[in-house]
Amino acid sequence: MKAVIQRVKSASVTVDNQLVSSIGRGLLVLAGVGKGDDEKEADSLISRIMRCRLWPDNNDKQWKKNVQDIEGEILCVSQFTLHAQLNKGKQPDFHEAADVETARRLYDYFYQRLREAYKPERVKNGVFQAMMDVELKNDGPVTIEVNTKLPKKEKAPNGNKQSEKKPEKSEQSEKSKSEGDSDKGGQTEGQKSYEFKLPATLLE
Repeated sequence: MKAVIQRVKSASVTVDNQLVSSIGRGLLVLAGVGKGDDEKEADSLISRIMRCRLWPDNNDKQWKKNVQDIEGEILCVSQFTLHAQLNKGKQPDFHEAADVETARRLYDYFYQRLREAYKPERVKNGVFQAMMDVELKNDGPVTIEVNTKLPKKEKAPNGNKQSEKKPEKSEQSEKSKSEGDSDKGGQTEGQKSYEFKLPATLLE
């Protein structure tokens, strides 16, 4: 699934000039169901939404609090156009979006589980497959895109990290050794050094 999460001071959905839902401070979530999405994708998206830290703490340190921490509200809006592609021509291609029946079922699942994960009275909804007027006051602005199907970055094996560090230590020790030798004036083992004192008059 894909979602666009917006930190808002307020947001509302109107259909046929009738107010359907409205929220104050919180999140506006535009959610789209794609081909091959299932309940696992919806659960993953819900987890990210609830954990996403988009607000500062009491000391004005940014990105410290999530929507639960501030006791905010959430307005969900179904948005199949998130899966649009503009590879050719000017008309968007929606072939990556799920069919209507699948999208409705999975979006309803997403909305209900989101209410259960938070507080039902604080999670509002738009109207699936309706022409909606969505108004919002974006706070920041802060807008985050989430795609549950993006591949995770692979961590480098520990063995590689260790093998990379060994040459650095070797080079450092060789450097230290070289510097030590240079401090001796290039003297090597078996050589003798002599000290000459010049008269002070020659230094004037």
